[in-house]
Amino acid sequence: MRFDLTDLGLFLAVIEAGSITRGAAEAGLSLPAASERLRDMEAAGEVLLLHRGRRGIVPTEAGEALAHHARTILHQMAEMRGELGRYAKGMRANVCVFANTAAITEYLPERLATWMAQHPRVDLDLKERQSSEIARSVSAGFAEIGILSGAAATAGLTLRPFAIDRLVAVLAPSHALAEKPQLRFADLLDQHFVGLTGGALQQHLEMQAARLGANIKLRVALRSFDGICRLAGEGVGIGIVPEAAARRAKRSAGIAIARLQDDWATRRLSVCVRSEPELTPLARSLFQHLASRSSSPLR
Repeated sequence: MRFDLTDLGLFLAVIEAGSITRGAAEAGLSLPAASERLRDMEAAGEVLLLHRGRRGIVPTEAGEALAHHARTILHQMAEMRGELGRYAKGMRANVCVFANTAAITEYLPERLATWMAQHPRVDLDLKERQSSEIARSVSAGFAEIGILSGAAATAGLTLRPFAIDRLVAVLAPSHALAEKPQLRFADLLDQHFVGLTGGALQQHLEMQAARLGANIKLRVALRSFDGICRLAGEGVGIGIVPEAAARRAKRSAGIAIARLQDDWATRRLSVCVRSEPELTPLARSLFQHLASRSSSPLR
């Protein structure tokens, strides 16, 4: 049987996503192309690799064995590129990092700047995901490094402190709730919101609302926390953003800030890997760099 690296990467993406559609998107392939590759893999090996059901896909015993070897092969390829990158002129290496919304928008730009400047031949495959998905991806070997909140199940992973991230509500100074220094999320759900376009944080907020038996009344979705703060300050709706973003926006936008009292709104972010000794030299260097610069709690 002949499987190329694209086949192996696709197979791992499908298993991690639990869906051929989402796995194909993760691997950068169209659904027809991905489905054909998976069928060819099964035909070449004359073995069933995936159980396909209405709720998604599950690997067979043979599929689990293939996934184990695929992770090993892809890891060795990454390690080879990292090692040769030290010697080969122009050869580039890649490190895959999954992180939640707060980490990507508020912390990583500054944290990555010096390390990437020191490693000009390294590219980062940086993707935004929810913390639970990040934990699964790192555990499965699909991402080398993850940055996630303590809400995710992280058994078996190596974790180091990264940052304390607090979520706050931003409102117009004239809003009836603007004088309250702290609010509960449940008390806001009868209000209209300004939200984030897609992203892990917006999904997280929608999940918390669903747990309370409610839906977020979204007036408009924007691509940046600064935009959310600006519209919230004008009375368009309430925004939920990281405290660091709210404090920064307050310098230019007239907003009131109230901390959310819910336990889930104060998140300890960690940088995690499956096994530090298994990392490529470059991934290990980045992991140690991120772990060494953990920030103190915001005040």
